[in-house]
Amino acid sequence: MEIKIIRSQQRAKTVSARAIDGVFVVQAPAHMSDADLQPVIDKLLQRHQKRQAKNALDDAGLEQRARELNRQYFGGKLQWQSVRWVSNQNSRHGSCTPSQGTIRISHRLAAMPAFVRDYVLVHELAHLLEANHGPRFWRLVNQYPRTERARGYLMAAGLENVEE
Repeated sequence: MEIKIIRSQQRAKTVSARAIDGVFVVQAPAHMSDADLQPVIDKLLQRHQKRQAKNALDDAGLEQRARELNRQYFGGKLQWQSVRWVSNQNSRHGSCTPSQGTIRISHRLAAMPAFVRDYVLVHELAHLLEANHGPRFWRLVNQYPRTERARGYLMAAGLENVEE
C-alpha cells in the first residue's frame, strides 16, 4: 500500500492515518523526525490491515460452520449466543465464555486449512459443555477425527500449546 505523509504545523503531538483510494494517508506534526514517525506509521498500518482482514471475514459463515459441527459431533444439543471472528487474539486461536455463550475465533485461522479451523471450532464448542481441559473435555474434542492432525499442524507452525 502506498503511504503518503502530510506534515502539519497545526499538529502538536498526534499522528493519524486513514486509507483513501488505496493510499494510506498519514497526518503528522511537522516537527516529528522520520525516525520517530516510522514506528508510529508501522503500528497504524498494522492496525489498519488487521481491521481490513477482520472486515473481510464472514461471521455468518463461521456461525453456519459451528452449527454443522454441532450437529455432527454434539448431536445438535449445544446452544450459544454468538460465534464470530475477532482480530484481537494474538496468543490464542479461539476463546469461549460458556456463561455468556460466546465463542470468538482468531482471524489468523482464516488463512489455515479448513480441518484446522474446524478443530478449533470443535475445541471451543466443547467448552460450552466442559470449561476446563480435563479428560472429559478431551473426550468431547477427540470426537473430531482430525484433532491429532490439526494439533500437529498447529504445533509445527509453533502455535499449539503441547501441554494443554
